[in-house]
Amino acid sequence: MQQTPIYPVIRLNPGKDDALRRFHPWVFSGAIHDAAKGLQAGDTVTVTDYNGEILGTGFCESESIAVKMLSFENCRIDEWFFLDKLNHAYEVRKIMGLTNNPHTNCFRLVHSEGDGLAGLIVDIYGRTAVVQAQTEGMALHLKEIVRALKLMPDLGLQAIYNKSAEAMQRMGKEDAIIEDGYLFGSQLDEVILENDNRFLPNWEEGQKTGFFLDQRENRELVRHFAKGKTVLNAFGYTGGFSVTALQGGARRAITVDSSKKAIAAAEANLKLNDYSIEENPCYVADMKDYVTDMREGAFDLIILDPPAFAKRHQDRHRGLGGYKFINAEAIKRIAKSGLLFTFSCSQAVDKATFQGIVTAAAIEAKRNVRIIDQLSQPADHPINIFHPEGAYLKGLLLYVE
Repeated sequence: MQQTPIYPVIRLNPGKDDALRRFHPWVFSGAIHDAAKGLQAGDTVTVTDYNGEILGTGFCESESIAVKMLSFENCRIDEWFFLDKLNHAYEVRKIMGLTNNPHTNCFRLVHSEGDGLAGLIVDIYGRTAVVQAQTEGMALHLKEIVRALKLMPDLGLQAIYNKSAEAMQRMGKEDAIIEDGYLFGSQLDEVILENDNRFLPNWEEGQKTGFFLDQRENRELVRHFAKGKTVLNAFGYTGGFSVTALQGGARRAITVDSSKKAIAAAEANLKLNDYSIEENPCYVADMKDYVTDMREGAFDLIILDPPAFAKRHQDRHRGLGGYKFINAEAIKRIAKSGLLFTFSCSQAVDKATFQGIVTAAAIEAKRNVRIIDQLSQPADHPINIFHPEGAYLKGLLLYVE
C-alpha cells in the first residue's frame, strides 16, 4: 500500500528518478513534472516518481538544483531528525579520533551532503559550535538544529554561533539573509588546539567559519617536510601553514595574503605560538604580483592555497587560467629540489582537470617536476559515496628539480 506523503509533493518526470534511486541527493529543475502550488525556496517537500511512489524528503531550492534531499524516506524533518543525523556524524568523528582529543579540539561535525545534511555546516571550536546554513531550508530550521546540538552532552557546548548571512549573500539570496550572531550562549575566549599548535579562530569576522579546518592533515604534512627550509605560505589567511612549518623546524616562514585582517590574524597566531614576526614576516600583497616579483631560489618550500578561483562552472575558464599562472610562476622560482604544495578548493574544477592545469604550468616553467603525493580533504569532511561532487579539495605535493 502506497504511503501518504507528509509534505507537499514534487513529482518527477518519467525516467527522471534514477538518480534518487541511486541516492544522489540533488533533484534538478528539469527532472520535475509538477509540484504542489505555492511552494517557495526553503519549504520541506516529499519527492515522488511519476507514479506517486515516495522517493524521499528534502528542501526546495531556488536554483537549478530544485531540491536537496535530506532523507530517502517519508519522514518528518524536526529536531529529532537532526539529532539522529548529528549523532551519526559525531560517531564518525569519534571513530577518527577527533573527539576528546587532548592535542586537537577543533573539527567539522557536519559536512553538508557528506553527512546527509545538504546545505549545513557545523564546525566545533572547543566549547563553541559555529553553524552555517547554506540553503534557505537549513536557515529556516536553525532553531531545531540548535536544540539538537544542545541535546548532545558529549560536545559540552557553551555557545552556538550562527554564521549564515555571508553564505546566503554569496549565493545571491538577499531575500533569505538572516543575521549572524549567537543562538546560544555568548562569546568565549577560545584558543583552539590543532596538533598542539594554538590558534585564535575568528568566526565573527573571518572567512567561512573562522578557520580552515579542511587543511589540518595537509598542514601536518608540511610540518613533516619543513625542517631547515625557507617557506612561503601564499594566500596564507590566518597563518596556519606558517605556524605548522615552524613547528616542524622551518628556518623561516613568510606569510602573504591580500587581506589586512587575515595578516593581522596570522601575526597574532605566530605570536601565540612564540614565533617572532620579525623573523617570520607577514605581508599584505596581491599574490599574483608577489609571485612574479619573487627572487628565484628564495624559497625551498611553497604552499599555494588560493581561494576558489572558479566557484561556479561559468567561472571555470577564467579560474583555470588563474591556477595555471600562479603555479607556473611558483615552479619557475622555487629553489632546486624544492617542494610545492598546491591546492584547489573549487568544486567546479575536478581532480583530473586540476592536475592537467598544474602539468601545463610545469611545461611552461620548463622544470622537471614529480608528483610526490596527491592530497585531499580530511576525514571530518567526508564524501558521500553517492555524491562525488563533495570531493572539493584537491592538492598535489610536487618535487621540483
